[in-house]
Amino acid sequence: MPERVETTSPDGVDFGWVMQTTFVVTILVGAPVVALLSIGTELPTWGARAEFAIRVGAVVWLLVALSVFAYAKRTQE
Repeated sequence: MPERVETTSPDGVDFGWVMQTTFVVTILVGAPVVALLSIGTELPTWGARAEFAIRVGAVVWLLVALSVFAYAKRTQE
């Protein structure tokens, strides 16, 4: 009988967990950060507001993703 194709033996970091955790933590941390930083910023149009949220959110996402990956890498056995 031939070996099943679906069989895997993953080694290293669980990237699915990293992606899911990054998504959730970015929303939980990013929304309050964007809201707090927008208080002192003049955002007269919806376009300016969206651009501001995207720029700040991208930085938050990058920092969270690197932190989650480093955590996963450090805790793997």
